[in-house]
Amino acid sequence: MARMPHRKTAQPTYRVQVLDRALEILRVLGESESDRSLAELCATLKLHKSTVHRLMMVLESHRLVEKHPDTGRYHLGLRLFELGSKAISVLNLRERSRPFLDQVLSATQETVHLCILDEGEILYLEKLEPQRSVRLASRAGRRVPAYCTSVGKAILAELPEAEVDAIIRRSGLKQITPNTITTPAAFKEELRKIRAKGYSIDDEENEEGVRCVGAVVRGYSGRPAAAISVSGPAFRVSKANIAEIAKPVMQAAAALSRELGYVAREEEVPVSKAAS
Repeated sequence: MARMPHRKTAQPTYRVQVLDRALEILRVLGESESDRSLAELCATLKLHKSTVHRLMMVLESHRLVEKHPDTGRYHLGLRLFELGSKAISVLNLRERSRPFLDQVLSATQETVHLCILDEGEILYLEKLEPQRSVRLASRAGRRVPAYCTSVGKAILAELPEAEVDAIIRRSGLKQITPNTITTPAAFKEELRKIRAKGYSIDDEENEEGVRCVGAVVRGYSGRPAAAISVSGPAFRVSKANIAEIAKPVMQAAAALSRELGYVAREEEVPVSKAAS
């Protein structure tokens, strides 16, 4: 008699009850056409009043829900709008950047990244790779310190000094490779040079043997929105050809900035050999 094939039992989904309940509250409020009272939430969720009250206090402290000062009824908080807007803008940025990243990849035949500054760190949003035998281990979703990357330095160079100081205090300037800049004075001088040239260099500061060239992307307000970089083995991205590689990176960053609604003022255009 033929044996029946063995079927794997579905593994139960990992769940945290308090998170499930909190998310269910947000779902109920999101689907409601009007504010909901604590009693109504208890009835809908079939939970005890004390449980729902504790959850609402936590959600309110994080601005995920708000309580009307007169009625005591609840609705979704503005923090959700902020988070949602940020998620949409990131997705939109990835989609709108793709043609410009393709142009950089075609011009350089090296790995191209699109990154943003998030909570003082660099977050990789997109990565395009050339058809080369030697490639980089980076990936979309990766986080790295801002101070030792070309994308991070390109963004930090355009931020107010107080914001840069706060990021340095939070992350420090830890030595990752022999080339990492580790003093605030030297780092600020590096940012000054980046502003003058219009592009940044990671000279094997985050990973030995890897050199990167980056340029800032501005949003419509002029504030840095992201950065584009080209990364490759130091023997291919050599000091001799950095200025040449910087050209398409700067051009793509400027074009994407215009796509995002930014209009450059004449005094902001850097005087640089790479731009000539």
